[in-house]
Amino acid sequence: MILQRFYDDPLAQASFLIGCQATGEAIVVDPNRDAGQYIAAAEAEGLEIVAVTETHIHADFVSGTRELSERTGAKMYLSDAGPPEWQYGFRSDPRFVPITGGSRIKVGNVVIEAVHTPGHTPEHLSFFVTDGAASTEPMGILTGDFVFVGDVGRPDLLEKAAHVSGAADSSARVLFRSLEWFKGLPDHLQVWPGHGAGSACGKGIGAVPQSTVGYERRTNWGLAFDEEEAFVTQVLLGQPEPPRYFGVMKRINRDGPPLLGRIPAPERISERRLATLLAEGAILVDTRATASYATGFIPGMVNLPLGRSFATYAGSLLPYDQDIYLLVEGGPAAVDQAVRTLVSIGLDRVAGYLGPEAIEIWRTAGHPVESVDQVTVDDLSAGERGRVVVDVRGESEWRAGHLKGSILVPLPELPDRLADIPDDRPVVLLCQTGSRSAVAASYLRSRGRTGASNLAGGMVGWITAGLAVEQ
Repeated sequence: MILQRFYDDPLAQASFLIGCQATGEAIVVDPNRDAGQYIAAAEAEGLEIVAVTETHIHADFVSGTRELSERTGAKMYLSDAGPPEWQYGFRSDPRFVPITGGSRIKVGNVVIEAVHTPGHTPEHLSFFVTDGAASTEPMGILTGDFVFVGDVGRPDLLEKAAHVSGAADSSARVLFRSLEWFKGLPDHLQVWPGHGAGSACGKGIGAVPQSTVGYERRTNWGLAFDEEEAFVTQVLLGQPEPPRYFGVMKRINRDGPPLLGRIPAPERISERRLATLLAEGAILVDTRATASYATGFIPGMVNLPLGRSFATYAGSLLPYDQDIYLLVEGGPAAVDQAVRTLVSIGLDRVAGYLGPEAIEIWRTAGHPVESVDQVTVDDLSAGERGRVVVDVRGESEWRAGHLKGSILVPLPELPDRLADIPDDRPVVLLCQTGSRSAVAASYLRSRGRTGASNLAGGMVGWITAGLAVEQ
């Protein structure tokens, strides 16, 4: 048996290629939209992808199941375990095969057995993996968003992201029962989760790529509870605000993601188009590092640094119904990285890109170049009259300590809550370290709020200076 793990850093997402060397057949589990990587890996191992499956209807990235099936002819084995509102919308596809707990997928000598593990989502499946050439018993379990290393899947996304009222509490109780079942599995079973550290699908996921049932039983906080009420309270406590795009992903993945065929390659546009695009209200994204952007940027551009948080920022702040233009430094490789990340969360309308030289060309043409004011802790603590402090952290961070008089507007909520932020006074954006607030400040400025500035060092700097916070 061959098992290859693929890991997407910006999404903190894992997918798996499992193949039988004897028959040359393979299955892919939880693929993302970049189907080419799985096809190339299978070809390198002399395998043909004949099946594709996923643990659940994902909320944090566009599923690649349809894409991979279209390109390879593989059958799609997808959950039939959810209620009517969480059934896949492309069941009429001749390659669609509904499965539920107890269903078995044979890939040569490899057996993939589904088990219904609801809680994170109602249709969630986990998969036992058995190498039939060596044993009749499973060697591991693909847990998707059910059990992570050191954490468990959050049960509140249906309520927070898909706006299913009251779903968080009931889902937490279902998750507790699923975890009780998990505790009874053999210690030696390997655990292959669908996410690693940094994913918003949990609140404290470990960075180690895999574990065992026995180790998780001993160390995972989510498996330490014997009493349901205590578990429900704890699992719902301190969950971060999901990025705004999670609700969009649930709908896209349920109804059937559009087929790409290949990752788009946007054209390089002329700097002469910039003035027209800005005048038309086009979405222009400066992907340079925050420090570079802050010292000189083209007015109207929002700064989303191309790094591990790029997908989260983009999914929280960018619209899905407009063309997007990018300013990228680092050449074609960086452009490709940015486009792949945007496409991975369904932002397919990347219409063109520019290089960093566009800023100097813009300046030379006589257009203004702006900079973001970096307010120091000393400046803010001096209490300049009329300033409004907007905290863009999550609610749990806010409750742990915040500045007196500040307004809480978590970053994912910013586009929908602009009216809550006064536009007649200077605004200082605040987060834990200054990174999210820098993005928020750039967003406000791109929306015409030119008085927006960033608190350098954020709450960490404020607390380090010995200044008071409220709880």
